[in-house]
Amino acid sequence: MAIPSDSEAGPNPKPVEELEAESATNDEDRGEDEDEIEEEEEEDGDDEEEAEEDETPAAQRENINRLFRRLSGGPVRLRVQDIIIRGNTKTKDALIEAEVLDAFRSACSMQELIQAAGLANTRLRQLDIFDSVSITLDSGPSELPGTANVVIDVVEARNPLTGEFGAYSKPEARSWSLEGSLKLKNLFGYGDIWDASGAYGFGQTSEISAGVSLPRFKAISTPRTTRVSLLSQDWLKFSSYKERLLGLSVGLISTGNHDLAYNLTWRNLSDPSHLSSKTIRRQLGHSLLSSLKYTYRIDHRDSNLRPTRGYALLSTSQFGGLGPDSRILRFIRQEFDVRGAFPLGFYNAAVNFGVAAGAIMPWGRGFMDSTSPLPERFYMGGHSSPICSLGGPTSLLGFKLRGVGPTDERRAILTKHGEDEASTSSGRIASPGGDAIGGNLAVTAFADLSFDLPLKLFRESGVHGHMFLNTGNLVDLTLAEFKNFSFRGFLETFRSSAGFGIIFPTRFFRMEINYCCILKQLQHDHGKTGIQFGFSTP
Repeated sequence: MAIPSDSEAGPNPKPVEELEAESATNDEDRGEDEDEIEEEEEEDGDDEEEAEEDETPAAQRENINRLFRRLSGGPVRLRVQDIIIRGNTKTKDALIEAEVLDAFRSACSMQELIQAAGLANTRLRQLDIFDSVSITLDSGPSELPGTANVVIDVVEARNPLTGEFGAYSKPEARSWSLEGSLKLKNLFGYGDIWDASGAYGFGQTSEISAGVSLPRFKAISTPRTTRVSLLSQDWLKFSSYKERLLGLSVGLISTGNHDLAYNLTWRNLSDPSHLSSKTIRRQLGHSLLSSLKYTYRIDHRDSNLRPTRGYALLSTSQFGGLGPDSRILRFIRQEFDVRGAFPLGFYNAAVNFGVAAGAIMPWGRGFMDSTSPLPERFYMGGHSSPICSLGGPTSLLGFKLRGVGPTDERRAILTKHGEDEASTSSGRIASPGGDAIGGNLAVTAFADLSFDLPLKLFRESGVHGHMFLNTGNLVDLTLAEFKNFSFRGFLETFRSSAGFGIIFPTRFFRMEINYCCILKQLQHDHGKTGIQFGFSTP
């Protein structure tokens, strides 16, 4: 060990003559003692190494404490000299550098570098192509004081191919569906994610789609997504038509809370039953949807399945009719959804509340007397919870799917006299029901009180109870009829329901068993007081 320059060398040295005499006297014994001295020196060296090892943790703690004191004392000037990437065998260095460069570029102190490292780590993990990401700040070259090297260690996904498969039920539609998806990550090393999904619904919906997403494309730093889908939906039971879609969707902007997408979709509406109402028959056939859709979303709630505090906002604007073709659907659609939650301070109780509204109107030649496209209208009802997802004015517990709002009588059936007890004397039976045709203006609101149940088993598993109150209204108005619109009449025709139930949250969905009581409904609505089951996904 080195001796400090200001330490003492020991007692006063002896004269040179004595040293020479002692040296001569000890020459005979020196040979015998050399081996013992060497052994003692080795033992002393081992003791010193053990002492140094014992002192290492304490020294490290002292260094860490000194670093914290220096960081808390004020900014420590430091800049990035180099970014070193290790562990990527397939992923391009340019992709990783592009994701983290903005975070480190403006950092000029140790404190800012630490914050930038945390932000860069989050960005790399969001690519969803790494199993782990680690960022270390190392000292720069000795000839460049005040610099640091950023060392990024990544572990690429061990299995780039993943898949999911499941069976899901929709009690309100009395249907089941089988759904599956495959995802291939980082095929070409640009963070590209390829996926294919399929769903087969027994009696209602079937879908096949494939897409690719890129975190950035050349100089464009925003993510890009492209998706092709083939969709078939059966609405014969509710609205007497089947819908087939073949569409292309391109994500143009996706940054933070903003999303902008372009959709080009060929659509065909058909009626195999030949019982559809006049409103439905007018829109049967082929059409083309060419639209831009902008979405602004913020969600600061502490949970999607059981929020106890925070707020959320969704605003969606859609402009359809981009193109000269006469079959292009021309409309403007706008919807808002606002949610809030606050705790009550006992039994983990919390109040959730929300208001949603939406409107759609056609545009173009003769738009004052034209109607909006059926699939783009607002439909209300179903057993899905209004708490989980931000979906606009659609949910109203206690009412069947598409069970609220305007309807149009289906075509009557002619039969032979006496063939059916419901036959009239003229041989014409009554209409088999009405078609739900949706509305151009929709408003919903809800309030929900959630609380823990007394059993410990329920509290530990997250099972809890709730009481709720829902209300909403849906009307079908053309622009020519808006001048006669009565706000008072609109408020007087609000439907409402109330109830209570038990909620079983899981990792993937929220299951509810509710008792719903219909407080108000109109003549053609389909509401029912009783026990209902609901499944909702965030």
